[in-house]
Amino acid sequence: MKKLHYLKSIANFMLIGLAITTLSRIILFFIFKERIDDTPDYWYIFPIGLRFDLILLCYLSFLPIVLITFIPSKHLHYINRFLNIYYIFFLCLLLIMELSSSDFIKQYDTRPNRLFLDYLIYPKEVMGTLLKSYLGSIALTFVVMGGFIFLLIKKRKTLFGTPNAAYKMKLILFVPVAFLLFFGARSSLTSKRPINASNAVFSFDQLTNCMGLNSLYTVAFAAYSLKNEDNPAKMYGKMEANEAYSRVKKYMTAEASDFTDAELPLLHTQTPDSLNPQPMNVVIFLQESLGAEYVGSLGGKPLTPNFDALTKEGLLFTNLYCTGTRSVRGIEAVVTGFLPSPSESVVKLSNSQSGFFTLADLFKSKGYDTSFIYGGMANFDNMASFFNGNGFENIVDEEDFDKDGKKYALKGTWGYSDEDLVVKANEYFKSQKGKPFFSLMFSTSNHEPFEFPDGRIELYDKQKNTVNNAMKYADFAIGKFFEMAKKEDYFKNTLFIVVADHNTRTYGKHLVPIHKFHIPALIIAPGVAKGSKYDKLCSQIDLAPTILDMIGMNFETPMPGRNLKKLKDDVIGRSIMQFHDINAFRVGDQVVIMQPKKEPLQFKIKNDTVLEAVPLDKELAKDALGHVTAASDLYSQRKYTTKKNKKTGN
Repeated sequence: MKKLHYLKSIANFMLIGLAITTLSRIILFFIFKERIDDTPDYWYIFPIGLRFDLILLCYLSFLPIVLITFIPSKHLHYINRFLNIYYIFFLCLLLIMELSSSDFIKQYDTRPNRLFLDYLIYPKEVMGTLLKSYLGSIALTFVVMGGFIFLLIKKRKTLFGTPNAAYKMKLILFVPVAFLLFFGARSSLTSKRPINASNAVFSFDQLTNCMGLNSLYTVAFAAYSLKNEDNPAKMYGKMEANEAYSRVKKYMTAEASDFTDAELPLLHTQTPDSLNPQPMNVVIFLQESLGAEYVGSLGGKPLTPNFDALTKEGLLFTNLYCTGTRSVRGIEAVVTGFLPSPSESVVKLSNSQSGFFTLADLFKSKGYDTSFIYGGMANFDNMASFFNGNGFENIVDEEDFDKDGKKYALKGTWGYSDEDLVVKANEYFKSQKGKPFFSLMFSTSNHEPFEFPDGRIELYDKQKNTVNNAMKYADFAIGKFFEMAKKEDYFKNTLFIVVADHNTRTYGKHLVPIHKFHIPALIIAPGVAKGSKYDKLCSQIDLAPTILDMIGMNFETPMPGRNLKKLKDDVIGRSIMQFHDINAFRVGDQVVIMQPKKEPLQFKIKNDTVLEAVPLDKELAKDALGHVTAASDLYSQRKYTTKKNKKTGN
């Protein structure tokens, strides 16, 4: 053993790392015990966890073993300085990731992942939210991290010093030691590929599965996996583009004769039953995080009296499901009608920053004024860039509120309140003075830390800044908007749609918590039957084609969503949901779930929270893969556009 004494710094590094991750996993187990207990053999999370902890620590130990082995002993003091910093840095990174895991899991029902990386580029909004909603956690993290760093620095020589050893002996031992680290990092010698996060999957509950990982690994794996985002073949399996498009088309309402361009495979004409002689305005009021569980008219909590009252004036979609868990995914679905995929939303991807189909670009080509009105900063999540390059002529955001010198109700962490948003939007719509307009309004108040003005609502919870109270305030703003709009001339010739981008926390004991994707949508417009309902299963991507039919104009679009007005009664409803890197393709009560590098699974949905495993329908699984493959090809080959943009090269 004395011959191996020169490796003590690596051994101590790995032991401390294992202590951090194991203790964290035990604590997380007890925090989420009620949920984890529902999984048979839940104790697997501990041996699986040990395996993935060793994978991470073996990777991190490669550089130290190379330096310790090949740097001559006379230069060891230089190596010791570097290794002290190296060990302390990664142990602190490991610890801070584990300390942040509990709050992240409570919010997103999974360990820190791609979302964690996304939010790092918005320090102002994120720090504001953290300070107002997680001050206790931040204080605890500072105390624990401070003490941990102090102890590591104080004991660094004892823990991480590298004793002298014969150079020849180190060279001889390097091969077996390096092999052990290589084996530990791959965690397998029989598999062609190293073990990855999918090997932690042993249950139908994705939260329980992710407990077998550690948070530094999941974030690092998310960063590494970015290279696969535009290549679903590496995640779910291969399919030829032509087959994928044929499978997408069979779910569309467009007829074969409607398709107009072989180079743009989904481009098709959409003709309404009757033409409207006057162009109709279109306003989409996108609601931050308004899940169906908070909407009284959909069987949720009694938090939306204004929305519920408005359902008597229009068409309520009672069985509509969002495509994802992020605002940009909701924007992607509602404004572009694009298919959800494991890639990042097109709002943030480079190939879609110009020449990409949006409703705004379509309406702009018809002579409409097009606008995006938002109480926060439009550069968040790259919205301003995407909108500016794809048909939105006017972007009104927080800076415009700041400049106009008016007194507003509240400016919070995420921008101006919903109340201020609707006042601003109403003023903008009045200023059009008869010119047709298309506008996307996007709310902010229902976003942690749930800030809103005093005195507007009767609080549902005693504590003010809660999700329930924020929902109720968002509903107050919806009511105020329609109260103002009804007094204006533009109201009589406008189609309004109020729809959520996604739910709040998306979590559940299944691989995809389907019930958390259920959202409200309400259309109020001339000619829409008051108090009507659409009860068939449908998706966010079906809204845009349906809106276009309702306003009575001829259009040419590449949108794969269904025109629900023309969907035959005997056609089964369908929805598509992307949950992190898992894709769910639902047709009626059957859902196919695709996970990275796993065979697809199929379940029968008895209700949104009860799923029963059933044999896989291979054709349905191919349809699911076809939709994801088509999305990838449409984006990468720039085929999700119009003839006008194709000709101009935008």
